[in-house]
Amino acid sequence: MQNEFPSPRRIGMLTPSSNTVLEPYTARMLEPLFPEVTAHFARFRVTRIALDDSASNQFRQEPILAAAELLADARTDIIAWNGTSASWLGFETDARLCAAIEARTGVKATSCILGLNRLIAERDIRRLGIVTPYTGDVGARIAANYATLGVEVVAGAHGGLSDNFSFADIDEDRIGRMCTDVAGAAPDAIAIVCTNMRGALVGAQVERALGIPIIDSVSATLWGCLRALEIPTAPLAGFGALFAPAAL
Repeated sequence: MQNEFPSPRRIGMLTPSSNTVLEPYTARMLEPLFPEVTAHFARFRVTRIALDDSASNQFRQEPILAAAELLADARTDIIAWNGTSASWLGFETDARLCAAIEARTGVKATSCILGLNRLIAERDIRRLGIVTPYTGDVGARIAANYATLGVEVVAGAHGGLSDNFSFADIDEDRIGRMCTDVAGAAPDAIAIVCTNMRGALVGAQVERALGIPIIDSVSATLWGCLRALEIPTAPLAGFGALFAPAAL
């Protein structure tokens, strides 16, 4: 491919330890930009998603910052927290985390939820459908947080799971059905909120069938990284309309 940006560019991603989806799906979506753009990963322990203190404490800053320091050793151009915890813990948690990563490493930082929320704002999405593997109370907390941004969650489909590893066991056919169910509420867009849910490829397929934008969390993280690095996203348009400017 012809370079339109300085290369190589290295994207660092912080990954929940029990996640088996985001690494291979990110690599798959980056194929059109390989080898000019590559992704590199570091893990910290996350095994359960719930609203209790034990689960919330998995997202303490210090273990995440230690993993970010290791990524910085690879001289990454950006470090992204590729997880959705801020959707239920509060959006400000990612803002604080990214500021702490930048202060600790000197590397630009972003996150999945910051990317998702930027897309929601840029595309003027007011009515949002959400698809998650989580329990209903986590889904309700996500909806309440989006209400503070003036975004109404008009429908949600939730898998009822809390074990993070098990989220990847939800097959793509079921994810597609969940998206279709949520589409019945006529949202402006549907967000697949979880980076251990295999939504990136099937989401793009269902998006074309339904005519409703679908924003997968793994895709949103990658989109945010590419935008922050001023790398054209159009080569990835086959993986969803979010990568095609003005398409949503």
